[in-house]
Amino acid sequence: MTTDDSMTTDTDRAATTLHGLVEHQTRRAPQAVAVRCGDTELTYRELDARAGRLAAHLARSGLAPGGRAAVALGRGTEVFVAMLAVLKAGAAFVPLEPTAPDALLRHVLADAAPELVLTEERHRVRLSDAGGAQPVCVDTLALPDGEFECPEVAPGDLACVFYTSGSTGLPTGALIEHRNLLAAYAGWREVYGLTPEDRILQTASLEFDVFTADWVRALGTGATLVVTPFNLTLDRTADLAALPALVAEERITVMELNVRTARRLTALLSATGGSLPGVRLLTVGAEKWYLDEQLGLQRLLGDGTRVLNVYGLAEATVDSTYFDVRGAAAAEGAERVSLVGRPFPGTRVYVLGPHATPVAPGRVGEIAIAGGGLSRGYLNRPVDTARRFVRADFDPDGRVLLTGDLGLLRADGVLEFVGRASTVVGPLGADRATSVATRVRAAARAEGALRAHPAVQEAAVVEVEPRPGQRQLVGYAVPAQGAPEGVDGWSLTQYLLTELKGFSVPAAVICVPELPRTRAGKLDRSKLPLPAPPEHTGPRSAKAGGSRKGGGKAGGGGSGSDALGCLAGFIVVFGALFAWLFTRVFFKGATDLWAVPDGYHFWFSLLYLCENLAFGAGMAFLFLGLPAILRQGRSYRLSLLTYFSVFWLLASWWPQDNLYRLTAATDWTREAVLVYVFNIPLMLAAVVVVTFLLRKPKTPKK
Repeated sequence: MTTDDSMTTDTDRAATTLHGLVEHQTRRAPQAVAVRCGDTELTYRELDARAGRLAAHLARSGLAPGGRAAVALGRGTEVFVAMLAVLKAGAAFVPLEPTAPDALLRHVLADAAPELVLTEERHRVRLSDAGGAQPVCVDTLALPDGEFECPEVAPGDLACVFYTSGSTGLPTGALIEHRNLLAAYAGWREVYGLTPEDRILQTASLEFDVFTADWVRALGTGATLVVTPFNLTLDRTADLAALPALVAEERITVMELNVRTARRLTALLSATGGSLPGVRLLTVGAEKWYLDEQLGLQRLLGDGTRVLNVYGLAEATVDSTYFDVRGAAAAEGAERVSLVGRPFPGTRVYVLGPHATPVAPGRVGEIAIAGGGLSRGYLNRPVDTARRFVRADFDPDGRVLLTGDLGLLRADGVLEFVGRASTVVGPLGADRATSVATRVRAAARAEGALRAHPAVQEAAVVEVEPRPGQRQLVGYAVPAQGAPEGVDGWSLTQYLLTELKGFSVPAAVICVPELPRTRAGKLDRSKLPLPAPPEHTGPRSAKAGGSRKGGGKAGGGGSGSDALGCLAGFIVVFGALFAWLFTRVFFKGATDLWAVPDGYHFWFSLLYLCENLAFGAGMAFLFLGLPAILRQGRSYRLSLLTYFSVFWLLASWWPQDNLYRLTAATDWTREAVLVYVFNIPLMLAAVVVVTFLLRKPKTPKK
């Protein structure tokens, strides 16, 4: 191959593959610093050479083109060597946080089924226990010198698998191709104005899509990626006060934060009067970020910093829209809206109505994404892929991603994020999209009004279903520091009644010390406490509940739980007495002990008592147990079957044993009837309960 041929091949690969893009920057400026973490840094030449040697070892270890390798390393420079090596080998990397919970590690390794797991010696045993893939410890590996000829890789080949960070449940793998990441990079480069002189801060955890987005932006441009030694996403104890100093010391120019960290940063800078000198671009995403928050951070950082609100999903390669707040006036009601702006170049965004067709500007509908960043779909989930990635005649590519998020296009073409469909109960489908859109918008209005209260630091409003078919909005408020003593759940509910003029007012507001968060820092709706029963939401009990701030119930949550426990106890005792009395009516002689030897009277009497109490417990569960079953998040049909199964497992022993005791041993007809009336249903009920326990809860869309 001639030099000209080699240069042509390298240029073509740079235009069609992610690792080719980085190789192009290596040839352009081999001595430039590519990655830096603490005192350790790699130049582009060192990064490329080490990745090439590791790729050769991976190929010899069985990683074939088109395969998958999990990358599970701690913070540092070697994680980028590992990911580039996997790409150079023609395979796709699966980013996996090595300190993740065991259940998450096992799920991802089983679902992705990687040929190899690239990790460090300190994580080898734990990762080996979590999955059967062969571990490769890069920190103890001796790599020989030599060139590695990369196999041919096409733009449509798989580059990585992003496991989505949903609000609850286990994540699903989104299949991201080289052309998806290259399309996303082209949009970032144009909108962000990326240059080789940039120094881009990396604060995210390896498992999240923004981690990959950060290094693609940096290494694709020839800039320097600076990795924070602390993990701001997962380490809730990390000292945020160290961030401004690190930004100044490392001369950071571009950085991205999630909404939770951005709020903490705003509070820190407001309290200290500090700033982020040198930062020309700060992007914030991953959750609903209100316009007043964006304006507030922009004011703190000054005109020299662009503060963008970005929106996107892993399935569409991270970022799809952005909103630049500079020039936006502090309009009235800014605390109630979230603007996510316009699409990145190469991306198209639609707002769809009930039949998956675009709606007119100003109408709320489901946000749909199309364009070069649209991924292949989900790994091992063809049904979910067909449901979320749908045909669309109105799009040039004929294919869009249904996000499960609701928004509206304003008259000026700016996209407003309204809320997630998972805010309300039930899936988002064409037959009920209008109803869901109305309810999500009602929740968004209430949330905006609640967070506008001067004594509220943070708020959320979601729809819950305390009883089947009975939906209600519930608000959750984190009181601001120094909030007046009288601010509690009841007073905030009264405030919303006035503010919303009686429309779409939450049934209760619960004061909590903080909102529960997922690993990704998003609101964890599954861990929000349910409100107390309506009879306990008066002013007195609301004030008591609010003063506890986190007792878990709005307006007397503790007393509501006590009352429920007392009611359950009463039903158990009443049911046991009922069984005891009616045994003498329906099952005369069934509990007589005249034929039982004296030494066994106590044990049989105890058996009869347990049967009566079990019947009483079954009656208590019949009256009170369904809401607790429904809260577990399984399908309604399975929840209902489990509800009746648990009742049967508890209550059937009293009639069953009494009937058996009254049946002659040779009365085969009656014996057979009892077996099929009681024993077989008991077995089936046990199967239903086990299925319920093993079945994964339904997860809201990201």
